[in-house]
Amino acid sequence: MPSPRSAGLIAVVTVMTSLAVSAPYGTAAAAPTGTTTTEAAGESAVAGVLDKEPTTLTELRREAQKAYKSIEDANRALVARQKKFGAVEKELATKLESLQQATAELNKLRKPLSDLASSMYQDPSLDGISPFFRAGSGTETLRRIADLDHIVAGRNNVLGDAVKLLERQQQLAQEAQELRAASLLQEAQLSAQVTVLRKRSTALVRSLTKALIKLGVKIGDGTQGAGGCDPTRISQAEQYPNGLLPKNILCPLPQAGEELRADAAIAFADLNIAYKKRFGTSMCISDSYRSLSEQQSIYYRRPGFAATPGKSNHGLGLAVDLCGGVQNFRSVQFNWLEANSKRYGWMHPDWAYHSPFEPWHWEYDPKLGSQL
Repeated sequence: MPSPRSAGLIAVVTVMTSLAVSAPYGTAAAAPTGTTTTEAAGESAVAGVLDKEPTTLTELRREAQKAYKSIEDANRALVARQKKFGAVEKELATKLESLQQATAELNKLRKPLSDLASSMYQDPSLDGISPFFRAGSGTETLRRIADLDHIVAGRNNVLGDAVKLLERQQQLAQEAQELRAASLLQEAQLSAQVTVLRKRSTALVRSLTKALIKLGVKIGDGTQGAGGCDPTRISQAEQYPNGLLPKNILCPLPQAGEELRADAAIAFADLNIAYKKRFGTSMCISDSYRSLSEQQSIYYRRPGFAATPGKSNHGLGLAVDLCGGVQNFRSVQFNWLEANSKRYGWMHPDWAYHSPFEPWHWEYDPKLGSQL
């Protein structure tokens, strides 16, 4: 049977041991976290599947643009998810810092018990809990009993705080693991989908390039991308001022020396196929894209029949002047084009019917074209 001194030491050391026990971090399978509107839009954009493969130039252009837009949507969703996860990690870091501070406070509470256990072990003259009951007056004995009660109560409070802290630590660790696992999984899925979309967009642009080359458009060998005929680069063309579009932004037309912005050129090539089936010959083009200096020259040579330099749709690569019969108002060619051009995004603007009267002037409407 252990001595009273040994029993006292065992009791104190048991308290210290119970306070020192630490639970391992919790583990759990990754669970999906909530998605924002931006993330949902990105994930929805990359999930679509074509009902059928595109066959016309307009369909190729549309699907290439759609795939490219889906890439942008998916990238935005990825950035949104990373920002969201970054905010959560920051919050967790704050909580863990608070946890460390609480643990430091806990250690302070544990120190008196640690000192007591150490002194009882090192001083052989002490016998069990005899320090609290040495000879003395009744008042001193009562005071020592009160001290002992205080230590026991403190031990219980410290132990309760320790359990709560350990449970909180375990919860925080589990939350961090779930967030990291879910975020990494979703980021990997989005990255894989972006890769698939990028490959599809590239394949569509390559097919579009080859189709244009077969129609006589001089844009290279069709294996390295369509350059100015790449419809996914339209946003780049919109960044340049009227009449200052660089050569690599413009797409050649079937008629040598003429060129337009990619979406307008592709739609014109598609319209030209239908025109050729009807009339047996390609559309005749007398003018297309005009640089700022060319627009200035025409403006001064033909006052009243040319837009102010920097204001013409020719300078945006979105207009052509036609010949071959179309320039004659109410000719068969004009009437056919008037009836069919909007199916390809092209139209004869209202002002060209009367002010000034220009039956040869036709324009591509990007909004109309995007709906095809």
